[in-house]
Amino acid sequence: EERERAALYERDGKKIIREPSKRPRLEQAPASNLDADDSLDEDEDSDDSDEDDTAELMAELNRIKKERAQEEAKREAERKIQEERIRMENILSGNPLLNSSKAEFKVKRRWDDDVVFKNCAKGDLESNKERHFINDTLRSEFHKKFMEKYIK
Repeated sequence: EERERAALYERDGKKIIREPSKRPRLEQAPASNLDADDSLDEDEDSDDSDEDDTAELMAELNRIKKERAQEEAKREAERKIQEERIRMENILSGNPLLNSSKAEFKVKRRWDDDVVFKNCAKGDLESNKERHFINDTLRSEFHKKFMEKYIK
């Protein structure tokens, strides 16, 4: 390395600052923290405990996932049962023949039930009875007399 740096210095004319070679420093516990019972190599134990912790965490994660999947399946089943119950209620309440609890079978009114000139022929049969005002120009007494007098 020094030859390469010297060659670069001669060629470029730049001053090269020598950097001290850095070696990785091993982390050692200070002497005050060391116990006679503790071994200096705790890396093996920590690796085993890390693997054990990881295995426990993965088992816990899998258990939680299974519980959530079971809860989701239970909610889905309850939702389907509820939808089926609502659908059956709608079907049963929609058919009046299956609704025997309600005794309200009314006949629908015809479209011409509320017209003004309905049952005009019945008024002619009742002409022998007392005379009263009729709000129908064709069935009124004046119109009948007029027609008899001038048309016939």
